[in-house]
Amino acid sequence: MSLSRREFLQALAAAAAAGLPLASRAAPADGAFYDFPRFGNLSLLHFTDCHAQLQPVYFREPSTNIGVAGSANRPPHVVGAALLKLFRFRPGSREAYAFSHLDFSAAARRYGRLGGFAHLATLVKKLRAERGASLLLDGGDTWQGSATSLWTRGQDMIEAQKLLGVDVMTGHWEFTYGAERVKQVVDKDFAGRIEFLAQNVQTADFGDPVFKPYTLRSLGGVPIAIIGQAFPYTPIAHPRRFVADWRFGIEEKRLQSVVDEARGKGAKVVALLSHNGMDVDLKLASRVTGIDVIFGGHTHDGVPAPIPVRNRRGKTLVTNAGSNGKFLGVLDLEVRGGAVSGYRYRLLPVFANLLPADPEMEKLIEAQRAPYADKLSEELARSEALLYRRGNFNGSFDQLILDALMETKDAEIAFSPGFRWGTSLLPGDSITLEQVMNLTAITYPDTVLSELKGSAIKSLMEDVCDNLFHPDPYYQQGGDMVRVGGMSYSCTPGARIGARIGEMRLRGRPIDADKIYKVASWAPVAEGVAGEPAWELLARYLRDKKVVRPGRLELPRLIGIAGNLGAA
Repeated sequence: MSLSRREFLQALAAAAAAGLPLASRAAPADGAFYDFPRFGNLSLLHFTDCHAQLQPVYFREPSTNIGVAGSANRPPHVVGAALLKLFRFRPGSREAYAFSHLDFSAAARRYGRLGGFAHLATLVKKLRAERGASLLLDGGDTWQGSATSLWTRGQDMIEAQKLLGVDVMTGHWEFTYGAERVKQVVDKDFAGRIEFLAQNVQTADFGDPVFKPYTLRSLGGVPIAIIGQAFPYTPIAHPRRFVADWRFGIEEKRLQSVVDEARGKGAKVVALLSHNGMDVDLKLASRVTGIDVIFGGHTHDGVPAPIPVRNRRGKTLVTNAGSNGKFLGVLDLEVRGGAVSGYRYRLLPVFANLLPADPEMEKLIEAQRAPYADKLSEELARSEALLYRRGNFNGSFDQLILDALMETKDAEIAFSPGFRWGTSLLPGDSITLEQVMNLTAITYPDTVLSELKGSAIKSLMEDVCDNLFHPDPYYQQGGDMVRVGGMSYSCTPGARIGARIGEMRLRGRPIDADKIYKVASWAPVAEGVAGEPAWELLARYLRDKKVVRPGRLELPRLIGIAGNLGAA
């Protein structure tokens, strides 16, 4: 991507003109928060990465989301006060609460929870009724992230998707239920209702397409193509056994051919429904031509304005719609003369206290949760601390998991995956089994105790760090950095692989490359590993602890990030 900072600021000004509700304008009254005029002749609505959160949640946005190389100091790698300044949000406003981590506990108590499918349904119905010609796009990571989704193998979310009126989706965590389950849903539950698209998934033997690559629809008389792009690194990020017979990748050349085919069949608008991650989408947009807009997911970036990216035949708008059901992206398009002539975009926070619950969706949610309600409501402990996960290096909820792993497994060091999903909890709240499941509900939850040499620990951490901070976005294949307990270290995000991790110490003593250490972890990608599920270990730890008090967050010493707007 070749957009300079000056060009980005110009694009932001254009976005403001295109309808972005910046705080420099008069803030709407709460009752009019979702009232804005219709524009153009068709609309595309988009949510992504809801991670099976049927009910409203608290979700703290990251205070650390560092960009390196060409991604530094550009969205999505701008956080906190810098984000408010860039998008001209007023400190203390509803938007500041929704899009940043600032004063989170106080703002959460003032503005309440966000998301929840019953409230999202109300907003979707309102917008679709006002706009007429529209599609609702789901960017994936919908069937995973809660107890009920795990225990029903995603069926609770599948029913909610159908009732919500989702038209098209793609996937990522859905694949961790296994290829057979995904195909079962696509062929039966979704038949005639929801199209599951993924141009970049083929059979491993002959390279045949596993899913339909795109759909061609008519909206208000305008032919529009939606292309699906599933998470390209699924077999790397998760156990290979789930999709043993399928091959994934970015597949640039295949995507270009699909775009050209759709245009050849008359599409006047081409949109990519992507689960690449925003940095990957920004690079992709500079290399593949003919795409009008990318609706992105995976990295959970709530970016208020679309980023325009130039390529050799024009430009592509790149968006990313956050996570956990907090946001609904709304793109209104004016299509005239066979091309897009104008647009308006808003990324709307879904405030549960501003949107009444849709009765039909509320009834469905209650029915899906009823068999598990008593079990989920068990109070394990109370928290006097703000508990959250999201951020490049560690969160207080992950610190709790690390502490539980080390104490329960009698380990010197603990690792917890850098998952981006997982809800937040305010000081004074109960920690229920449901909250624990919101942080651990996966199909490979095993906890393990390993013996690793110091050199192996260093190598593992370097590999994970490279997946996060590789200067080429196409090599950023994971989540956030693995969380580390018991061992201190330094990190230089801008260094090359092998040189990012340093100053590794255990109880003040340098890690010995040849010494063996006891390391506890969970969510193993390797085959043949079995152990107690993470939620059982953490629940037992919390029952004994009873009260979680604010404590020290184990974070690395960061080197070379002075002036980086991705670190608050």
